[in-house]
Amino acid sequence: MRTLRLVTTLAVAGLLAGGAALVAATPASAATAVFSVTNNWGNGYQGQVTVTNNTSTQITGWRVEFDLPSSSSVSQSWNAQQTTSGSRYTFTNVSWNGTLAAGASTSFGFLVNGTGTPLNCTVNGASCAGGTPPTTPPSTTPPPTTPPPTTGTPVERHGQLRVCGTTMCDRSGARVQLRGISSMWLNWETAPYAENLSALRWMRDNWNLQVIRAAMGVEPAGAYLSDPNKARTQVETIINNAVTAGVYVIVDWHAHEAQNNQSQAVAFFGDLARRYGHLPNVIWEPYNEPLQVSWTTVIKPYHQAVVSAIRAADPDNIVVLGTPTWSQDVDVAAASPVSGTNLMYTLHFYSCTHGSALRAKGDAAIRAGLALFVTEWGASNADGGLDGRSCLPEAQSWIDWMKANGISWTAWKLDVGTDTTNLLSPGAPVTGGWNNYLHGHAPFVVANMR
Repeated sequence: MRTLRLVTTLAVAGLLAGGAALVAATPASAATAVFSVTNNWGNGYQGQVTVTNNTSTQITGWRVEFDLPSSSSVSQSWNAQQTTSGSRYTFTNVSWNGTLAAGASTSFGFLVNGTGTPLNCTVNGASCAGGTPPTTPPSTTPPPTTPPPTTGTPVERHGQLRVCGTTMCDRSGARVQLRGISSMWLNWETAPYAENLSALRWMRDNWNLQVIRAAMGVEPAGAYLSDPNKARTQVETIINNAVTAGVYVIVDWHAHEAQNNQSQAVAFFGDLARRYGHLPNVIWEPYNEPLQVSWTTVIKPYHQAVVSAIRAADPDNIVVLGTPTWSQDVDVAAASPVSGTNLMYTLHFYSCTHGSALRAKGDAAIRAGLALFVTEWGASNADGGLDGRSCLPEAQSWIDWMKANGISWTAWKLDVGTDTTNLLSPGAPVTGGWNNYLHGHAPFVVANMR
């Protein structure tokens, strides 16, 4: 990571990797910010600004402004509200990161198309090269407390996620249960529902969706191994949309025999971790559903290799590990878990096929200390509901069990078709607005997301 500091009242400065440093003196009462180029790919770069309050009193808001040359533009940002007027960009705090106690910090990031550096920077009206701090009296508003705020996007509310015991917690230490949906195998979806930003925002605002799973098919014809550029583009579109919409995203290597393509998985996740691992939005799922193969000699070594590649670039985002027998034998994985931090384990169920016996496996894994994530489920038979039947009472038992244990979930699947688990009926527009297009188990899924 390349960093450069310019000291001001909430100062921020722009510098691309390889540029010359400029440092201003630090007034005793000033606050500061550090701008970092966290990734540079030649014709663009990724920047991050860390704002630090070095004053002796609390501040309750900040605003960073700068210009970019006409050859460059900010394509997206996160953890700040962005407005643009011509070449002038303004970033203001969001609901959860505006209040900074003395000595506290927060960060926001952005992507730039082009190589131009920020110019004419101001922070709270003062020059980024230095200036007189604003004369606004100190606020008496108390600092935020746990639990997190209930407004804003899911990522604004919860921020960076982590494993805490057998559950998931947010940046404030509050327990989080994410609820959302999975895409169809991306190579087989009937329309790009999962790749549409308007649809994602609509699900967030109307269904209370907090997480979307990008189920990237790997092995079939037309999937990743035979058309990696198309598959990667689909996944990265979903990631970038999730960042814009402020929801979490699971990157799923949707395979049944991933150990046979370990080198490709290592390369895929290592690359994405380098480019997206800094984001709080991303959750990695390196192996969707292993078959009935050995955990200790086949699946676990595969996970160790892929997790190592992810952790080389991303030390903290959650990784969800597939388990034997179509991600059901979580109790077997619990007897020999993968070493590391922020690791969870996948449990999949379909309520017409799986009931209390599979929940007992989940209970055993939790007692052994595993944190579980149900990245796929349906109120149907295990084939996804080819017969169109739903088993809602048993599905409700699963919903109650997941809620009681703080287990996050994504329901199968965002597509059109006759299967019980297709959430949409024919004619559903790609852009959302699906209140009159719910199909199969969709009403049950949506009701339990809200």
